[in-house]
Amino acid sequence: MRLPEPFVARMREELGAEQGAALCAALDTAPPTSLRWNPAKTLPAERCGEPVPWSPEGRYLPSRPQFTLDSDLHAGAYYVQEASSQFLAHLLAEADIAGARVLDLCAAPGGKSTLYASLVGGDGLVVANEINRQRASVLADNVRRWGSGNTVVTLADPAAFGGFAGWFDVVGVDAPCSGEGMFRKLEQARAEWSAQQVGLCARRQREIIRQVWPLLRPGGLLIYSTCTFNREENERTLEDFAAEAGGELVAAAKVACPESWGVVCGEAGPFQTFRFYPHRARGEGFFAAVARKSFDAGGRVRTPRARRPLFGPVSRRDCAELGRWLREPERMRFAAVRENFYAYSAVQYEAVRTLAESLPVICSGVAMGQLFKGTLRPEAALALYEGMARGVLPEASLDREQIVAYLRKQELPCGLFAEGMNLVTARGRGLGFAKRIGGRVNNLYPNSMRILMQEKNDLAGSHVRPDKR
Repeated sequence: MRLPEPFVARMREELGAEQGAALCAALDTAPPTSLRWNPAKTLPAERCGEPVPWSPEGRYLPSRPQFTLDSDLHAGAYYVQEASSQFLAHLLAEADIAGARVLDLCAAPGGKSTLYASLVGGDGLVVANEINRQRASVLADNVRRWGSGNTVVTLADPAAFGGFAGWFDVVGVDAPCSGEGMFRKLEQARAEWSAQQVGLCARRQREIIRQVWPLLRPGGLLIYSTCTFNREENERTLEDFAAEAGGELVAAAKVACPESWGVVCGEAGPFQTFRFYPHRARGEGFFAAVARKSFDAGGRVRTPRARRPLFGPVSRRDCAELGRWLREPERMRFAAVRENFYAYSAVQYEAVRTLAESLPVICSGVAMGQLFKGTLRPEAALALYEGMARGVLPEASLDREQIVAYLRKQELPCGLFAEGMNLVTARGRGLGFAKRIGGRVNNLYPNSMRILMQEKNDLAGSHVRPDKR
């Protein structure tokens, strides 16, 4: 499908005839394939591929493999993420956000949320929000696969966060946009584009930034990003907001960006901006910007009053049972939510409770499972958690064909399993659980994460989705 003519004209006007033509030509070439390795689940020697220069864990692949049938993807060893959007790893490299609270406001399908989760570490907290329930479900599954245990997935309109004034150290707005940066990968993006849509997106983006600005603490970082090229949704949106924010919005520390990367650096008021054009940088169309809330900005930290009590106490005996499933139980705190048990970093426990008792939360911390007569019946998310203790259960290490059957939630030969509960592993990484009862095996892989069918297209029929931005 041809590029929309009004888009071509706009790019020639904004970039000049030569650069505009080069961009449009690049949008008709094949996109590169890239991923980002999970540093908590892989060793440096395993992280194959050509390095993405601005992302320490990012790699380009020589061709696109059949991701859906790769056990490492399902185990959360990597995330299929477009190289340009991995630039946030470099943007935050000098900020040292370990232990920080990050709000990823438009989070699905989870590429940036999982990146933030690795950056903040076990004692940090990422709140990944999505307003669409179906997309939020995909986001939650990707968060569980990543297995960092430090993320809360919420399903809320941005306005619902209004009670959390000055609460976050970093607010990331990966704004809904016209999707011009996806023209090379998705014909649907070309078909749906219009100048009217650009204007609608720009107005929505301005509204979102205004809503989230009070959530950022004085001195905190505001990160804005889109997967589109035009200035209306990027620089002009930021310039309009900067005019409203006045002296409360200031420049952040300068982010170095080597010329060899092909990234076009600039400014929009106090914002430092970074543009990725496919004819200049090795990645899809992407725009990112960063600025800081002034340390002198007014306001105080405020949290909303809980709408309902949710977290129940856990007895000492039950804590001991839950703790034996974790490598570092001393740094965790447990909560009972109805019949289910969860583990959270003790540092962020009260913060998570405040969120869960104030907003619709669909996934948080480490879902441990349920207790029956003092013994844990584990949730699949526990097998994917990077901090699960090994040796608690017998392990069933499956080969490639057996793993595909397990991921489809098909029957498996009972001879592969010990009697009782088993941790299912592939290449040494936890995938889930299965329970053998005599001559029968219960495949306990979650329905929401299973492979529905095998297609020539490695993404068709699967709930695994690569990050398109």
